[in-house]
Amino acid sequence: MEYNTTRNHLIMKEYGRNIQKMIEYLLTIEDRDQRQSNAMALIELMGTLNPHLRNVEDFRHKLWDHLFLISDFKLDVESPYPIPTRETLKYKPERLEYPKKYPKLRHFGRNLEAVIEKAMHETDQEKREGFAQCIGNYMKLAYSNWHKESVHDDAVKSELAAITEGQLEYQAGSGTSYTPPPSDFHRAGSGGGGAKRSKTYQQNKYKSSNGKTSKHSNKYKNRNK
Repeated sequence: MEYNTTRNHLIMKEYGRNIQKMIEYLLTIEDRDQRQSNAMALIELMGTLNPHLRNVEDFRHKLWDHLFLISDFKLDVESPYPIPTRETLKYKPERLEYPKKYPKLRHFGRNLEAVIEKAMHETDQEKREGFAQCIGNYMKLAYSNWHKESVHDDAVKSELAAITEGQLEYQAGSGTSYTPPPSDFHRAGSGGGGAKRSKTYQQNKYKSSNGKTSKHSNKYKNRNK
């Protein structure tokens, strides 16, 4: 009986011990054509045992890389892809530098500063005004998200002018929907008879419900007759 403690190291556990033994057998085949055909058949078997790799882009390239990795890069066969080496396996990509940018207005974020810079360099006056309106609307949205309350347009206008040193001007009151004041709502309800209609509707609804019960009671009365 063969125990795992006496066996060699299992390089890739997802393929199992049998696949590793087959690859070790490929290393002992001297005929190059036979070794190549067995390697192609082994690639198909590895793909069948791991169907989840079929959803990965270039999954056959990955299978060939795993074949050479399990063979400890000693397998001499032709591959349709570049044959990996130990150096390429251990190669570490260069470290990406984290962008060290500290925005002046952190409550608005770096993206708004980039939009403001682009708007200030815009030469078309119509696009420049459109930039100013979009920036002002975003500032109102950011303020409401942070403070959970609305902000007046004049405050946004003055702050945008201070940030851009007067180069961008937000037109107060543009792009906002009109909401009727509460006095108009009450006036429409009292003058149009809205309260009376709602009260009459509730009474009719109550009568109709009572009428249904009386209908059933009349049904049983007629049956008793």
